[in-house]
Amino acid sequence: MNNRINISSGSPYESVVGYSRAVISGNSIEVSGTTASENGKVISPDSLYDQTVFILEKIKKVLEEAGSSMQQVTRTRMYVTDISRWKEAAKGHLLYFETIRPASTMVEVKALIDPEMLIEIEVTAVSGTTF
Repeated sequence: MNNRINISSGSPYESVVGYSRAVISGNSIEVSGTTASENGKVISPDSLYDQTVFILEKIKKVLEEAGSSMQQVTRTRMYVTDISRWKEAAKGHLLYFETIRPASTMVEVKALIDPEMLIEIEVTAVSGTTF
């Protein structure tokens, strides 16, 4: 029995890099690092808050596709390019997780793949269904 399901976003980078948007294994869902880009363009290149909200909306959709929800998120990891702006990312994160309160990490990284990207987020969630 195969207990692994890969979910694709359709991004051409998936085959170039060798990754999936999300992977379901058992009742665990791992969502890959997600950025604020759409159709090859970074949205709101000057707003860490807007990018955070945009990313979390993308993650919400993939979790729903995987049979889960934001309420089932157990961990978030946020990679920001300027930790001095952490409150902007925190404000966006709080919109989705104020009562859920998953384990969370925020760290500063030197750069992301596009200089207009200010944050990348990945999450771990659980599903009520075991695959």
